[in-house]
Amino acid sequence: MRATHVTRVLGAFGLLLLLSSPFTLLLTSGSVALAGSKAVLGAAMLAAYVVTHRRELGRAGTRRTGRFLASSVLTTLGVLGVLVALNVLAFRKNQRWDLTRERIFSLSPQTVQTLAGLKEKAHALALIPPTHPSYGELEELFRRYHEAAPEAFDYAFVDPRREPSLAAKYQLKDGQTLVVISRGEGDAAPHTTLPLPAEQELTNALLQLSATGAQKVYFLEGHGEWPLEPPPGGDGLSELRRQLQREGYRPEPLNLLGRKEVPRDAGLVIIAGAKQDYTVPEVAALRTYLGEGGRLLYFTDANTEDGLGLFLADYGVQVDEGVAADPRFNSGNPFVLVSNFYGKHAITRPLQERGFNVQLPTARSFTLIREGFLLPGVTVEPVLFSSPYAWVESRPLEDTTPSSGEKMGQLTLVAAASRDTRAAEHKRFDEARLVAVGESELLLDPNWRYEANRNLVMNALGWASHQVEKITLRPPDRETSTLELSEDQMRTLRFVSTDLFPLSLLGVGLAVWLSRRNR
Repeated sequence: MRATHVTRVLGAFGLLLLLSSPFTLLLTSGSVALAGSKAVLGAAMLAAYVVTHRRELGRAGTRRTGRFLASSVLTTLGVLGVLVALNVLAFRKNQRWDLTRERIFSLSPQTVQTLAGLKEKAHALALIPPTHPSYGELEELFRRYHEAAPEAFDYAFVDPRREPSLAAKYQLKDGQTLVVISRGEGDAAPHTTLPLPAEQELTNALLQLSATGAQKVYFLEGHGEWPLEPPPGGDGLSELRRQLQREGYRPEPLNLLGRKEVPRDAGLVIIAGAKQDYTVPEVAALRTYLGEGGRLLYFTDANTEDGLGLFLADYGVQVDEGVAADPRFNSGNPFVLVSNFYGKHAITRPLQERGFNVQLPTARSFTLIREGFLLPGVTVEPVLFSSPYAWVESRPLEDTTPSSGEKMGQLTLVAAASRDTRAAEHKRFDEARLVAVGESELLLDPNWRYEANRNLVMNALGWASHQVEKITLRPPDRETSTLELSEDQMRTLRFVSTDLFPLSLLGVGLAVWLSRRNR
């Protein structure tokens, strides 16, 4: 390449560097030193061009050469102007896309629905110094909530070191942080406090502030059911209990022994894996409870008997003997079923839309009774199926293949039943609702973090308790992998991506164009 061609390229780059130095100072890095360096380097490159192209510049007075130089300068200024305009537009109309696998920068459907359902404006006050490591993450979380519902959620940050009265009001010691979520206006507005929250905690706080009253959920005990609090070294439902409390329920244990009826304040009753028979009076109390419009979630287990067969048959549900098995749709064991075969029920509609797979270890299946045993007015529907290749294995300890006489085909793993009870003498609710799930171990603490199963259970609770807004997808337990950048690193990244890289491309293009025009 001849020296004139090289200096022509230098001249193109120099002109771009010189003209773009104010852009660097005002819009990208903000660094005076960097902008000055660009201007000096650009001027040097232009000087090299002027020295090596003196004759061309001497002929600049001619009409053709003058037009060429004028068009070159105008083209450069035009391209640079377009670049500046595009960057300004991108800065003001900043569009964001969440490409992470767990969608860690997007609000969950439950959060969006909660914000949309707020009847009074919610305000978040973060008592946290700007130097705190979680400041930026919390500000980003609040920003997403505000953008989703600008009229329903706003926020503010206060440094407790600069506002000692607020720190004293909330009894904050030096170095402590706190977030205050309030509903409505004024000092008397209902509020709740929580440590630096993730999305789930913040959404649950909004749900609790919006709730007019918590529904009491009774967990039956006395028949080997899973306990709300696990014994030392044992399994229990403490994670489920915490989830219920966060969503506005009040879980409590209940032993029906010696009782003639379920307490009148019961919003819902849960049977979580009973392993011994309920007595005749206890079954009668449950039958009366549903007959008056009660709500019941029933979770069974393989190889157990609980004496509730006839009671369930009243509502069109019959528990199959044996264990559901599937040779294809499993997690490596034919008795650990994995399913995305959903019915048309509201409980699983959000899971189906997201394409979630539900996993049930050693599940039992149900036969749905459409006539005969069931009570008048009962409607029963399948909620979750196995695949069409499944069967009911009657001897799971001896055989893992289907045998003659065993039920085969697509099995019902979760069912929901309802019955109009508006005419009941001691009516509790207008409609009785029952959800039967063929596996109770998905409720246990070690299994609770499995997102699809957790949403299946909580949606069943929402449907049974007539709370449509709680049939949704909750924020997942996200493993966030983020890269923390300092302010200097952010300026460098901004300079490279919005200044240096596009200018380099423009410089190369301009140099090529000038070379071709000059031939």
